[in-house]
Amino acid sequence: MEKKVLLVVDGSIHSTHAVTYAVRISSVVKDLSYTLFHVQPTLSQYLLDEAECNLESRAALRKIIRKNAEHARQILEQHKNRMVLMGIDEERIETATQKKVMGIAKDILDRGQRGLYDAILVGRRGLSRLQQTFMGSTTSQLVEHSRLIPVWVVDGDVESMKVMLAVDGSEASLRAVDHFGFMVGGNEELRVTVFHVTPMLRNYCVIDFDEKDSDAGKVIARGARRCVDHFYAHARKKFTEAGLRDDQVELEVVKRSVDVGKAIVSQIRKQDYGTVVLGRRGTGEAFFMGSVSKYVLDKTYGRALWVVS
Repeated sequence: MEKKVLLVVDGSIHSTHAVTYAVRISSVVKDLSYTLFHVQPTLSQYLLDEAECNLESRAALRKIIRKNAEHARQILEQHKNRMVLMGIDEERIETATQKKVMGIAKDILDRGQRGLYDAILVGRRGLSRLQQTFMGSTTSQLVEHSRLIPVWVVDGDVESMKVMLAVDGSEASLRAVDHFGFMVGGNEELRVTVFHVTPMLRNYCVIDFDEKDSDAGKVIARGARRCVDHFYAHARKKFTEAGLRDDQVELEVVKRSVDVGKAIVSQIRKQDYGTVVLGRRGTGEAFFMGSVSKYVLDKTYGRALWVVS
């Protein structure tokens, strides 16, 4: 079955990295087709107002519009040519551009929903420490506000094709499993690690328990184990429905003395996972900003994260 990805591009190095990843991930996601999409810059409101009553301003406005459209076509053509040179069939690549209407992130989400895309792929923006913290406004807004379409955030030149599916037993994690299974279904060579961190007591309660002495810690551990076992049984079923064999999926459960987010990031670096799939909301429906997902996004570099709402 064909999978459709909306690949958001501009003239930056971040888009070049995103395009490179889009090509490389085709070895994992079979039958992948792409739409290269570029939102043109904002037009000056002053010039728009002046153009209504001034012929000279109207001519200047038309010139800027033509220039923006031509620049967009050049960007799209350059990225398309690069993908073809890297081995993607030209028939699998479409290009599209439009003027900014509601805002870049909203225009991207609108395009993704209207086009029934399976994922939105975007490069992470920003070079300064502050920009890295917030991932760049457009990327951050896409991740935060996309309720229907998973957002694939690419940071840097991702070479490793190893895949981790980080789960916590939540509904969002199950949706991440479903999305992953659909995207990679039919790939008989794929290997994926389902990674779960057994939470400590402080991940469940704000009270400062002493986990070494508290029986509550043992109760939480037993409950977490039952939770992940139950979750994994559902995940196995979804993987089977997607055409993945049992030997293609490995479950790894660890208990760490650090926070869940830190444990995931540590494992990503240690095992050199290039793609990490995770739910945007965790157990208890914690909102994205400030959650484990936010931490992983902020602290992970040189990887691609598939964030599923």
